[in-house]
Amino acid sequence: MTANARSWWQDAVIYQIYPRSFADSDDDGIGDLGGVRSRLGYLKALGIDAVWLCPVMRSPMIDHGYDVSDPRDIDPLFGDLAGMDAVLEEAHDHGLRVLMDLVPNHTSNQHPWFEEALRSGPGSPARARYLFRPGKGEGGAEPPNNWASIFGGPAWTRITEPDGSLGEWYLHLFAPEQPDLDWTNPEVFTDLAETMRFWLDRGVDGFRIDVAHGMAKPEGLPDGDPTTMTPLYNGDGDARFDHDDVHDLHRRLRDVIDEYEDRVLIGEIWVRDPRRFARYVSEGELHLGFNFLLLETNYRPTEFRTAIDKSLTAVQGTPAPPTWTLSNHDVAREVTRYSPGDPERGTLRAAAALLLELALPGVVFLYNGAELGLPNVDDLPDDVLQDPVWERSGHTDRGRDGARIPLPWWGTEPPYGFSGSPDTWLPMPADWTGLSVQAQSADPGSFLTRCRHAIRMRHELLRDAGTDVEWLDGSGPVLRFQRGKVQCVMNMGTEPVAVPEGRIMAASGPLEDGSLPPDTTVWVV
Repeated sequence: MTANARSWWQDAVIYQIYPRSFADSDDDGIGDLGGVRSRLGYLKALGIDAVWLCPVMRSPMIDHGYDVSDPRDIDPLFGDLAGMDAVLEEAHDHGLRVLMDLVPNHTSNQHPWFEEALRSGPGSPARARYLFRPGKGEGGAEPPNNWASIFGGPAWTRITEPDGSLGEWYLHLFAPEQPDLDWTNPEVFTDLAETMRFWLDRGVDGFRIDVAHGMAKPEGLPDGDPTTMTPLYNGDGDARFDHDDVHDLHRRLRDVIDEYEDRVLIGEIWVRDPRRFARYVSEGELHLGFNFLLLETNYRPTEFRTAIDKSLTAVQGTPAPPTWTLSNHDVAREVTRYSPGDPERGTLRAAAALLLELALPGVVFLYNGAELGLPNVDDLPDDVLQDPVWERSGHTDRGRDGARIPLPWWGTEPPYGFSGSPDTWLPMPADWTGLSVQAQSADPGSFLTRCRHAIRMRHELLRDAGTDVEWLDGSGPVLRFQRGKVQCVMNMGTEPVAVPEGRIMAASGPLEDGSLPPDTTVWVV
């Protein structure tokens, strides 16, 4: 189906569920599909249009599901296929769409294909599914190129051949347990198409494509600029990513999903150049692309406005709407990013940024817990850290676990209704009582209550507002724009400013005698 102005995703609010941290139904301390089912009513009341599930397929969980050993089954940690079918059915009954993560760049090293590749010799069809190469230097002792892993360390691991000798190297842009597939091999695409149809036939409404900008590799695998290859980051011009051949792969993926009605493909695209980003969402490619400019922006008015303008420019002339997100499972939560060491101010700023984001045209992605104003937890004990970045960096980078703490639902102490077990997979802070869903639902001025109201107002006031954003002033600490009948004003300065005349429809925090305090956003009609 060709995207059009009325496709359901064009102005959707999509809620990202990190399953192991959302809700636990079997009291093992790890969230699961039963937990997702138990909270569908909460999600419906929040007002979102769809949920995106991070990986729940079979996996050894080296990278918490992004190392897939069987892409057409559910890992027992989360449930089973019947449980997934129940999530789909009940979510659809609630009027919610369900998206799954698709992980096509790599597999687990426990995938049957990779195990076969290790048993087979160099040049075998089994190895041709991956990127095996002979090493450089004497006896092939050096990696084939200088590429670094996103998780730290080299992007190559040398194997022991079946005869016991040191042999070829294989590429893994992430952990060694995540070998990269070779997308020039037709068998690789055929298998992914089968996976897509497996889930689409079960009723999945679309996919978020992990590392969508990294599937194709440049011919010859040339060395890259070492300055672009830092852990958990890739810049434009990085030899490992954004190779031109990736667009042919996405067109082929689009052909598969177009066999089904009203389904969507969303790419994870860490590409900042607007012209190159636009290629991913051109006609016949991905329906949507994650644009991370706003997420990567510091809390400064000029940077916010520049990120918004660049994001709007990136999709001009394409069938795709812009997309916006302030956080996800890979970055520190915005409450902490916006004001390190000052959670009260960080909460005000996060609420103000969320209300601004919800006024923008296009698709908004809301990471679970962002609606509660959760902070990052940066004081986790070293011995509980699980992100592979921690080990791969030699304990110099604490990784992403602080953004993945289980959600607090009710009660006054951990595990706050997340699980019947106090031994949750990551420990929960003792001071989150006031951040729970229960506590905030009873407070008309809470982060959650204001978020619910803002999402409802977005649907009521901005559904047909089009995609134009009209800035109403020049540079300065206050961002003002008009979209449809809504004027959005965000005060990023240090002094209160006047609220425009009109009816106040939403505010990120309390107003003061008709003035808009610092770190506060308001909608006026």
